[in-house]
Amino acid sequence: MGHLYENILETVGRTPVIRINRMAPEGVNLYVKNEAANPLGSVKDRLALGVIEAAEEAGELKPGQTVIEATSGNTGIGLAMVCAVKGYPLVVTMADSFSVERRKLMRFLGAQVVLTPAADKGTGMVNKAVELAEANGWFLTRQFENEANPDYHSRTTAQEILDDFDGAPLDYWITGYGTGGTLKGVARVLAKERPDTKIVLCEPEEAPLLHDGVAQERNPDGSPAASHPSFKPHPMQGWTPDFIPKLTADAVDTDVIERLIQIANADALRCARELATREGIFVGPSAGGNVAGALKLAEDVPEGSTILAMLPDTGERYLTTPLFADIADDMTEEEAALSASTPGYQRPPAG
Repeated sequence: MGHLYENILETVGRTPVIRINRMAPEGVNLYVKNEAANPLGSVKDRLALGVIEAAEEAGELKPGQTVIEATSGNTGIGLAMVCAVKGYPLVVTMADSFSVERRKLMRFLGAQVVLTPAADKGTGMVNKAVELAEANGWFLTRQFENEANPDYHSRTTAQEILDDFDGAPLDYWITGYGTGGTLKGVARVLAKERPDTKIVLCEPEEAPLLHDGVAQERNPDGSPAASHPSFKPHPMQGWTPDFIPKLTADAVDTDVIERLIQIANADALRCARELATREGIFVGPSAGGNVAGALKLAEDVPEGSTILAMLPDTGERYLTTPLFADIADDMTEEEAALSASTPGYQRPPAG
């Protein structure tokens, strides 16, 4: 018997865990949790629903009040979905270096998008969101430090993983970090309920913020006051802003992370493409980064180990990015030759 949902928000979560077959090395059981299966295509649908419902319950968000957030895109898209259902106006700030698809999706869902200069990085879009919230009395969701973010992951994502691997081995859980909500929320539950599961964290080789161990200047509220000196732009959008978020720092401070793996840009893009062409799983560069980390991890784990990697979002967010740089709009030479080989076929004139 089917299930009737009252609204789209009831479909957030319960994402599938899928075995990786052709890409997985022999002797290792590799699984992925496909967060692209969320209704708006990313893990940030969870964050968006969690922070809005927590604010409603606490009385911090009033009916009809404008919501504002700084986002690389996925959180903004998730918030646009939630705000559309609940009737809140939404304004997002976003560095203009992030993909055009994200802006259009948020605007399509009814949000307003305020772009900040790419040179100001993630810190710039966060500062602009704070400035607009204070000037207009808007509700700032504070995704990088809001405890409702990891709390929602503890209640949903972590519990789903426990259920899916109930009675089965799970030796390693691997993720990257954007806000750190998934990391903090899931890691603390696994540390308590599945202490046999080792937590592995990935970050871009071009932005080794945690690996370099450089302390950041912080504001009185704990938010970063400036960009991290080790940050360089990278294609894993949504992964690793130019600062270490408070939620990420919290997880690191609890000493639950077994290993930190740096991911080269090319490896992340290659693995995202291979997930599509070899496994039929369509995801973005950060998902490719996590799988690249899982494959690197698999090189030196005991035979028979089970690894679960997070896939944060869908590949449709990246049509205008380097992920699709080698994907042709028109027929390739091979495709044209194939078409021309059909008897009676005449290729239409160019233009």
